[in-house]
Amino acid sequence: MKKEQKKTQDPAQEDTRMPLTRRNYVLLAIGFAVILLGFVLMAGGGSDSPDEFNYAMFSWRRITLAPILVIGGFVIEIYAIMKRY
Repeated sequence: MKKEQKKTQDPAQEDTRMPLTRRNYVLLAIGFAVILLGFVLMAGGGSDSPDEFNYAMFSWRRITLAPILVIGGFVIEIYAIMKRY
């Protein structure tokens, strides 16, 4: 009877590809830009005088749109890291 020899590879040589490709880095940059845009849209809304109340801080842009963009940016970041091309 012949003994079958198993080919064992060195763990360092199993997968020599880089974990992230150029496409991953582009998606990471897009996700970062979306997060940054969300924080920029969230900024502002204060008043010049502490005696006045400015209702602009409760605008649809600051309360709804900006948080959706920030969360969407984080989803893009997670996808960009996890996706294998």
